[in-house]
Amino acid sequence: MPVTDTDLGEPWGKLQDGARHHLLHHCADVAACFDLLVRLPVVRARLERAAARKLTETDLSRLAVLAFLHDCGKLHPGFQAKGWPQGIWHAALRGHLREGASIFMARDLPFQGRMAEHLCLGELQDWGVGADLLLAVLAHHGRPFALDMSGAARDWQPVAASGYDPLAAGAQMGACLRRWFAPAFAGDSQPPLPDAPDFQHLLCGLLSLADWLGSDARLFAFQADLDPDYIETARARARLMLSGVGLVTEPWRMAMPAPDRIFTALSRHGAPRPAQAALSDWPLDDPLVILEAETGSGKTEAALWRFARLFAAGQVDSLYFALPTRAAAKQIHGRVDAAMRRLFGDGAPQAVLAVPGYLAAGTATGRALPEFKVLWDDDPGEQAAIARWAAESGRRYLAAPIAIGTVDQVMLAALQVKHAHLRGAALSRSLLVIDEVHASDPYMSAIQSLLLDIHLGRGGHALLMSATLGASARSRWLGGARTRPPPFAQAADTPYPALWGRHRQTPHAVEGDGRAKSVAITLAPSWEADQAAEIALDAARRGARVLVIRNTVAAAVATLEAVIAADGRDLLWQVEGGPALHHSRFAPEDRELLDTAVETALSPNSDIRPAGGAIVIGTQTLEQSLDICADMLVTDLCPADVLLQRIGRLHRHALARPAGFEAPRCAVLSPAGGLAHLVAPAFENGLGSFRDGGGVYRNLHACELTRRLVLDHPLWVIPRMNRLLVESATHDERLEALSDELGPAWAAYWNTQYGRDLADTAGAGHLALRVTDPFSEIGLFPDQDEKIRTRLGAEGASIRFAEPVPGPFGRMIGGITLPAHWSKGIVADEPVRPAPAGDGTLRFEAGGRAFLYGRFGLARTT
Repeated sequence: MPVTDTDLGEPWGKLQDGARHHLLHHCADVAACFDLLVRLPVVRARLERAAARKLTETDLSRLAVLAFLHDCGKLHPGFQAKGWPQGIWHAALRGHLREGASIFMARDLPFQGRMAEHLCLGELQDWGVGADLLLAVLAHHGRPFALDMSGAARDWQPVAASGYDPLAAGAQMGACLRRWFAPAFAGDSQPPLPDAPDFQHLLCGLLSLADWLGSDARLFAFQADLDPDYIETARARARLMLSGVGLVTEPWRMAMPAPDRIFTALSRHGAPRPAQAALSDWPLDDPLVILEAETGSGKTEAALWRFARLFAAGQVDSLYFALPTRAAAKQIHGRVDAAMRRLFGDGAPQAVLAVPGYLAAGTATGRALPEFKVLWDDDPGEQAAIARWAAESGRRYLAAPIAIGTVDQVMLAALQVKHAHLRGAALSRSLLVIDEVHASDPYMSAIQSLLLDIHLGRGGHALLMSATLGASARSRWLGGARTRPPPFAQAADTPYPALWGRHRQTPHAVEGDGRAKSVAITLAPSWEADQAAEIALDAARRGARVLVIRNTVAAAVATLEAVIAADGRDLLWQVEGGPALHHSRFAPEDRELLDTAVETALSPNSDIRPAGGAIVIGTQTLEQSLDICADMLVTDLCPADVLLQRIGRLHRHALARPAGFEAPRCAVLSPAGGLAHLVAPAFENGLGSFRDGGGVYRNLHACELTRRLVLDHPLWVIPRMNRLLVESATHDERLEALSDELGPAWAAYWNTQYGRDLADTAGAGHLALRVTDPFSEIGLFPDQDEKIRTRLGAEGASIRFAEPVPGPFGRMIGGITLPAHWSKGIVADEPVRPAPAGDGTLRFEAGGRAFLYGRFGLARTT
């Protein structure tokens, strides 16, 4: 709809393709969404926790007034000029954040004083609204802004050529404000609005969420002409919006089965396993629980059961299930989505896959279009599309009722990055589950600790899960950095499996489920590819299905080539007519294919599992979340907690095994001559440290202690020995004793790594979102969002192809993500066109560098 000259005198708040939405209408849309949002019981409880007092109805109405004023800076003629024909406005175009701040903070100027009076400054002051609350409201675009009033306070004069008078528009805004939110202006005896720092930060996040909700044109259709009664329209639309996207959760509570049928609905099993039953009995008023139990003990279903209990009790409204890798998140997504359908029945919330690069809600997938739009593959109607609102943008993932994603998505809520406030506010409603919490490095652990401080401080709930959590790490999670772990002897004697809580920090022993396995474990004399191939081929030729996990992609490729060179090609895992690998350097479409194929090749279901020997080779992607069951494991040396995770894929289920493999067997590949050559620092096959401090497994002390455990204990009885094994390789006393034994070089290496860990922890603190500081004192966020994100997820440039092309396995693929250390200097703004390079391999260039993508994954050309 074209803009006419008669429209120019009225302020617009949204403008798209010539259509205008009146500024007061947009402000009403956002205020109506905010008003409903903060009245939801769980959200209100979080706000009250942050405020340190109950909120009255008058408080909530006054907060809605602040929400209405969030875009008052759009009254500036320099902003309105963006919607005028050229030639009317001759000064600089303006934004609206500083301009809004100037109304209230430069009110000693004649114009600002009159405008502030129109916009209820006197009442705001009476309500106790200070600069911090105002700045929290105005910073709704994702980050604090500089308070430079030199330009924002100028050029507010009427514009005769357009007929626009900002003071008249401000008077109109104030009049509507007083009429539409009349309860806010009553109750003179009310206490001042809360002004605690975290209340300010949470308010900013909730208003940012409301702004996103109220800006969706699918429900908030544009109306250019001011409707004096528009607030009722806005409130009706807001009710539809909040219900549609899943923020109103009461209908799902009503649809839940009786308490004694919840577990059956979630798991489809008749009786819970011991770890599941123990967690179900844990008090709901304990905000932080740690579950330590072996792989295969049903931790995922235990977490869903706790969520269901908290949800039924009205203590949470949503679930975020955080996994260490994209592959693990994608693998769990389908299981959780199916469980939610069983739990809630028809109309269940669709689980969002919170992984950038994917668009998935429930069983539907989508493709991104311009203007934040998404084309869904099932062509849903408007109501169904609105239900997937949170899936359509990474900024909105945490607003989903059910989301399964990578842990870095929640970590962004604790850092000084754009939209951190929105993420944290949306997350506050959730049970936050962090699976495989032991997998985080010191930097990530420090950020997760900061995140938990924020989340639990607002009254949120969290569940941390691990098969192999050491006492040092557990003590930090439960009590913070000042809490010292117990001595080694006590730590090694701690019950396992076990539950721990913030309110109960002594272990609650969990009865084992009787599924112990005794693993014969041996140390190979080297970790050369020929050695790995020899061991795997010997077992496969005797009928075993062998899982080979190497620490690096290069080692995995070399092992596959060594098997082929030893005339073992036919014994390799075959996918779409040829041998394959499983690692992180595949396109999403191919990774999905490989996940499915490996779960078939090593299926615990004898009706699906192929007969005969086979060798499956890959990297760490094989050790988490995949339901695979090998007859024998060949693995690189790694820390004991990681090794136990890998052993969890060995004899995972009770199956008939080939002769000689009736009992589980594991061969650990170790460098010939030990690890002494890696303390330089040097790096080899995943162990040691790069000169810049990076690395896969930098803790050489833990690796050496694990090597000794393999030599000293040729039989690992799991889970009975889990605690002893993990503490023997990771406890501070054992690490320090090893340094003393092996001499100055090892001590120097340890001190270097310890210093880097301290620096990483301090670095995380410097980048933390300081919600304990008043909003006006947190300063500007550093201009390094992408650097911070890369450090979190260790993900590099996302390469988009100009159009989908056939990949090496015959699937159409749309792009691939480069490893972070290959991405320096590559800006992936424009799509690239790959070219065929023979045998299904693709060649493409990015940032002046060439890459090949084939059956064995992504590689750089030399």
